Amino acid sequence: MHFLSMNLRTLNNEERVELSKEVVKMLDRWRVDGADQVRLLGLPDDTAPRVLRRYHENTPLPNSPEINERIDHLLGIADALRTSNPCSATADVIWLHSINHRFENRTPLDAMIGDGLGGLLAVRTHLDCAYDWHLSGSRY
Repeated sequence: MHFLSMNLRTLNNEERVELSKEVVKMLDRWRVDGADQVRLLGLPDDTAPRVLRRYHENTPLPNSPEINERIDHLLGIADALRTSNPCSATADVIWLHSINHRFENRTPLDAMIGDGLGGLLAVRTHLDCAYDWHLSGSRY
């Protein structure tokens, strides 16, 4: 199922379970440790990283506006990375873990973790000119 074009708030429980599996699998593939996954997803600060196992199985991520927005950005980032490097299975991970001057000489992943929702938005707009175009309100 392609979640990027869907309204995440309207997904049924089964769809949210599948979405949760996809998102945590993606974060694992990106080599994001458990504590940083908790931060990226905007889960409560006291969430133990071991709780993430539930999302690999049959528990959906919470259906809250902020978590849905974070998931939307993460999926948008993954899609932009996939279309930027369609022939490389590892280019996304390399890019996420490489220092980038656009993020104050931090890695994009560090910017997303450290800057919260603003970091996710900054990385997404850097990668996805169509998303950035939408935000700018340009009408050409």
